[in-house]
Amino acid sequence: MVYTSPWPSQAPYAPTSLPAYLEAVVARHPERVAFMSPDGKTWTFGDYWKAAKGMARALQDKGIKKGDFVGIYAPNSVEYGVALHGAIIAGATVTTLNPLYREREVEHQLGDAGAKALFTLGALMPVVEEARKNLSKLEQIFELDKAWEMAAGAVGDPAPIAFDPENDIAVLPYSSGTTGIAKGVMLSHQNLTANIRQTLALNMFSADSIMLDFLPFYHIYGMMVLLNCGMAVGATQIVLPRFDPEQALQLIEKHKVTDLFVVPPALLVLVNNPATEKADLSSLRFVMSGAAPLPAEVGRKAAKVLDAIVMQGYGMTESSPITNVNPLDSPREGSVGPPVADTLEKVVSLETGEEVGPGEVGELLVFGPQVMKGYWGRPDATAETITDDGWLRTGDIVTADADGYIRIHDRKKEMIKYKGYQIAPAELESLLMEHQDVRDAAVIPVREGDAGDEVPKAFIVPLVDNIDLDEVLIFVASKVAPYKKIRHIEVVEAIPKNPSGKILRRELIEKERAKNA
Repeated sequence: MVYTSPWPSQAPYAPTSLPAYLEAVVARHPERVAFMSPDGKTWTFGDYWKAAKGMARALQDKGIKKGDFVGIYAPNSVEYGVALHGAIIAGATVTTLNPLYREREVEHQLGDAGAKALFTLGALMPVVEEARKNLSKLEQIFELDKAWEMAAGAVGDPAPIAFDPENDIAVLPYSSGTTGIAKGVMLSHQNLTANIRQTLALNMFSADSIMLDFLPFYHIYGMMVLLNCGMAVGATQIVLPRFDPEQALQLIEKHKVTDLFVVPPALLVLVNNPATEKADLSSLRFVMSGAAPLPAEVGRKAAKVLDAIVMQGYGMTESSPITNVNPLDSPREGSVGPPVADTLEKVVSLETGEEVGPGEVGELLVFGPQVMKGYWGRPDATAETITDDGWLRTGDIVTADADGYIRIHDRKKEMIKYKGYQIAPAELESLLMEHQDVRDAAVIPVREGDAGDEVPKAFIVPLVDNIDLDEVLIFVASKVAPYKKIRHIEVVEAIPKNPSGKILRRELIEKERAKNA
């Protein structure tokens, strides 16, 4: 059975570049406040777009041309948006990096993308300089906190770019997809502008919306649902470099924030904070949770404490990202909602690949204008993820209500989700195998904490009898972002594998669950 969207179609999706789409919005209300810093400094849409175009010209003057890759490695700021939109206006493709990344991860992403330039901050320069030793294509590094001066110093408008919206890649975020080491996700201008249209068709937020942006812009959720969709609807966005619950509560109360987008761990922190019940949060209309499953108990408690509609949405980096959202007037607990406009979905058997009916368990497949072009330089991975007729295999095990509301039960592959971040077991297994005292290794997710977070647990087969497990944990932690570090480790005699050598993580997961039952 194929499920369709309850929202009106937005077709036809005329080919549109992201700069053209956003510039049309800016032209309608140049004097409206677009962005605000935590200390109250504001920028109008006109101010912001002038800076973005100035940045585009500055980058072109420094040799950036259509098809070049530009990285951004920094936490949220208004300057982040100026660099991102400026680079895209200049014709570049932007690849965004988690500011928690270490040298190994920075080198992998910038090297894989072939980035020619990078925006970062002084505090992150030691990591960049170490990674740069093996990045022959990285020619220029710009200080992000000097973006305004860089933009203001440019003379004239940027040279016009002849975009091919359906084929030119606007952004290249990295995702581990359903398995493996992070891969570049090719999202075209058309993917992004189509998903913006689909998101705005939900009528969730408007030009009167005031949004609090603590979700990271490097992640597709923050980049699209907040930064780009917020701009496209004409909303005011208060930009925070990171999530701080006390600061968030103060800003919601002071500036009358209306629409709050969160991940489950942040929501749990808010509802358990003693200051929450004392704050005036009456301006909140809804709270949208995404990026990881929201435990029902947390959602119910949040709705009561925040006195707002709390619901879930769903998407993937590979789908730009939104594919499902609960309607404001009829959310269903435990569901991520039906497909958004012009999106088709079906649930297929894990054994046969045939479509299954409502209530039957299977893998969710998605078809729509927001589905990525593919993985950068990975035709094999693309072929595994997108079917010959264009359906995206999500890797999520779901059931569907009769009217298309999707309920996520598990993941087909064993990706670990921690506080909205994705952690690839294969990456950690590879690192463990680099340790001189480890013969074999496997990594699985284990539940930890009230928010339902998953953390990595490693099983290792040691080469020596007196292996120092703490030292192994420190070894891995020194090479990855903090959220990826292994929290638990156990010595075993052998790692279960199938005849072809593939790790049978499901066996380890089932044994772990049985042990803790």
